[in-house]
Amino acid sequence: MIQISADNVAERLLRYVQIDTQSDPNSITNPTTEKQKDLSKLLQRELLGMGITDAVMDEFGYVYATISGNSDNKNIPVICFCSHVDTAPDCSGTHVKPIHHRYYDGNDILLPDDTTQVLRMADSPYLQEHLNHGIITASGLTLLGADDKSGVAVIMEAALYFMQHPAIKHGDIRVLFTPDEEVGKGTAKVDMQQVGAQFGYTLDGGAAGSLEDETFSADAATITIEGVIVHPGYAKDKLVNALKVAGAVLDALPKKEWSPETTEGRQGFVHPVAVNGIAEKATIQFIVRDFTDASLQNHHSRLKQIAVDVVNQFPGASMEYTAAEQYRNMKMVLDKYPQVTAYAEEAIQRAGLSVKKESIRGGTDGSRFSYIGMPCPNIFTGMQNIHSKLEWIGTKDMAKAAETIVHLAMIWEERYAVTIL
Repeated sequence: MIQISADNVAERLLRYVQIDTQSDPNSITNPTTEKQKDLSKLLQRELLGMGITDAVMDEFGYVYATISGNSDNKNIPVICFCSHVDTAPDCSGTHVKPIHHRYYDGNDILLPDDTTQVLRMADSPYLQEHLNHGIITASGLTLLGADDKSGVAVIMEAALYFMQHPAIKHGDIRVLFTPDEEVGKGTAKVDMQQVGAQFGYTLDGGAAGSLEDETFSADAATITIEGVIVHPGYAKDKLVNALKVAGAVLDALPKKEWSPETTEGRQGFVHPVAVNGIAEKATIQFIVRDFTDASLQNHHSRLKQIAVDVVNQFPGASMEYTAAEQYRNMKMVLDKYPQVTAYAEEAIQRAGLSVKKESIRGGTDGSRFSYIGMPCPNIFTGMQNIHSKLEWIGTKDMAKAAETIVHLAMIWEERYAVTIL
């Protein structure tokens, strides 16, 4: 029977979240913040301490390591387990003070450093699943960082379990920790030859049992508006302010549909994320999301037409529309390798959980990995209310995620077994 201690994996998370690893969307360096390497260096040392002799951190902050196979079967594909070390820019990740509530009793939890931050079962009904079990929160001033340090802690605890239980048969397992996932650069400098795995799994999901094999496809779009600039003292009937044109474009966007705040499920959206400029020239940056490429193109066409119609109301102004691919729906790759998801489903069931197949209204490193040679669905860790001061995670969920990793490696070994004569 595979059994991993919830307290042990919780202890790891409590240590890891206190290291500030927030990434920076405005940085052009790799990694976008040097402080991410503080956790990467620690993980490398801890992997070496387990007896994993090839654990390395490269100049970009990626950590690579191998748990060597111990099976007599030599045709087992190499599989990789991956998580990201960075936390989101949406909420402060500096001076995180995690709190381990060892026996959650169902009452409201007032976070001590800002008592206006209250974790309530009414707002987070998944707390019902954790009565009389441990949960971890931050103190009210920061996010927790369970996204995705819970994934890091889960993989590390599973790695230790493999090293301490050599009777468990498995093929070669690769461990990968990446920087900058939260700012869309998690695979920017990854060395896939160094990863060396045919298939992978990210540990970056939510409720226990969840398995995600589908993500949004994602593009960026930029509308650049050229106004007509003259001295404001002599501007009557001449000046066309690009900032006002940009404001009119934003005002023309639908109010009750087509946005993140008005969509759910399999509905896509267009979302303005930044406006920059001066009276002469302004830019509006958007993210465009849907589950199919055809739907993305429809969104681009609609957005461009809205902008054209608005700009035409300002004689003398002009605009340019540009689009750039960000990532694509992993399902289009994973459907070609159904065993990758099927084995994960079986592993979750062996860990004693019901499988919850879900689609991600977002992306993971697995989206990109799937398109650069390593089909890679996403497995739960338990994280909830991510990117917020009310972020929390149940310790038993993390333990089950670590057990799922162990079962998954065993299933790959079993399925690719050959008879040794």
